[in-house]
Amino acid sequence: MAIIAKDPETNTGPTAPEAATRLRGLILGFVVSRAVQVAAELDLATHLGDGAKNGVELAGLCGAHAPTLSRLMRMLVSIGVFVETDDRFANNALSELLRSDVPHSMRAWARMFGSDSHWLSAQALMHSTQTGESAFQHVFKEELFSHLSRHPEKAQVFDEAMVSGSEQMNRAIVDAYDFSVFTTLVDVAGGYGSTLCAILARHPNLKGTLFDLPHVVAKAEAFVESKGLRERCSMVGGSFLENVPGEADAYFMKHIIHDWDDERCLQLLRNCRKAMPARAKLLVCEKVLPEDNDAPNTRILDMVMLLQTPGGRERTELEFRVLFQKAGLRLTRAIPTKVDNWILEAEKG
Repeated sequence: MAIIAKDPETNTGPTAPEAATRLRGLILGFVVSRAVQVAAELDLATHLGDGAKNGVELAGLCGAHAPTLSRLMRMLVSIGVFVETDDRFANNALSELLRSDVPHSMRAWARMFGSDSHWLSAQALMHSTQTGESAFQHVFKEELFSHLSRHPEKAQVFDEAMVSGSEQMNRAIVDAYDFSVFTTLVDVAGGYGSTLCAILARHPNLKGTLFDLPHVVAKAEAFVESKGLRERCSMVGGSFLENVPGEADAYFMKHIIHDWDDERCLQLLRNCRKAMPARAKLLVCEKVLPEDNDAPNTRILDMVMLLQTPGGRERTELEFRVLFQKAGLRLTRAIPTKVDNWILEAEKG
């Protein structure tokens, strides 16, 4: 699904037939997304983990209609997900990431974006565009996180997707920033603790606090225990819109600011500032929008925030700087990572 762009050698755009072909692909992109989600739901990549299989064999393993499954697989092969040789399907580099039994799996990510929470919200993009309101709230009559708290099966997929996404960027985070200068760190809205565990594992002298809603912290304890880090990680339940644990050297949050409108972001940031000792650092890991229209993945994620969250959005560095200033904080550094995330370092202004 290519984005229409000028030819760098001729500085001209595509011909009319080329433009029509590219646009047609973009229009039909929803079919691609749905096909990847179905492959994830049926766990096809895991079934192919021990070797190639034909359509009948694969259908028998996942409970699908064999002729139709073969059609689906050939469509996925055509866009580079899976390969086919002599009527037998096998994994490739992309489909390997859809396996449920490999590190850095993106299966939960595909399942989450294929859920009704995302698809029904996407159908209401017109409403969001015309009103600026959350499509999710328009469709489901409540905010996303309230909805997840009442639907544990959806929350499970969401949590697994967040862990999956975290695993892909955790190494980039610990490589980009020297956490060894701290002795105590609070991970604000840290979910299951995937990122905090990665930081603690890299820095044996650091102690951490995982802070999130009580029901999230209850689930996180087993994950932290599985990493052998429970003794160095305390668990605190609460709402960051009310308060944040105090007296740490550093406060860290990843992909939290983009979930909220400016008003609630300021409430969160002010709570962090109140909890921070004089020389503490606030580290915010987010995507940063460029001033131009590059970074299409980040622009697309900005639309996801529009659809799913109560006023959430991706922001430019200048917008982060202004937001911090309003909360009584000063942006000191914007540090790129090896993936498309930045670590924004701030201190009391």
